[in-house]
Amino acid sequence: MAKIFGTSARAVFSHVIDPTARFLLRIGVSPNAVTVAGTVGVLFGALVFGARGHLVAGALIVTFFALTDALDGTMARIRGGGGKFGALLDSSMDRIADGAVFGAVVYYLAGQDNPYAGVQAALLALVLGQVVSYVKARAQSLGLNADVGIAERLERLLIVGAGGLISGAGFEWGLPAALWLLAALSAVTVLQRLIHAARSDEVPAP
Repeated sequence: MAKIFGTSARAVFSHVIDPTARFLLRIGVSPNAVTVAGTVGVLFGALVFGARGHLVAGALIVTFFALTDALDGTMARIRGGGGKFGALLDSSMDRIADGAVFGAVVYYLAGQDNPYAGVQAALLALVLGQVVSYVKARAQSLGLNADVGIAERLERLLIVGAGGLISGAGFEWGLPAALWLLAALSAVTVLQRLIHAARSDEVPAP
């Protein structure tokens, strides 16, 4: 099932990521180091800037460092695989970064008298985002296929970033609207993954 950012967009994106990944490997940077650095950058952007109401700066910093989620994976692929610990570290850092982003959003919106029920939308989007990741991981551990969905992690972070930029430009509704959209898309993605996993579990007729 199609993602928000299709194959063509991701192919263009790879023209930037691939050379960067090869350069970092050449100078001795490991994929795990990039994973940790990306998470630290997201925490910095979310907690130092976003939570304090500097939405444009926070959104730009978080988006930039969120792209390392694709960079470390590309580095591991080029190097011939990142190992099981690399995958565990990447998933763990993703959850920490997501928690920081949405925690910062909740903190900011609560201080703005919660316009358009943005706090509720942020909490809903956070929970559903965790379920999106859990369904895929649990399905894989059971030998099922749930690698589908309209809004994966990159799409989710970019949507929040776009909402932050809109609100930072003076349109108060931007961030809450992005959060409600994200919550809806995350719910759809959970359903897509469950359906796909169920179909992959069907026993073919003899």
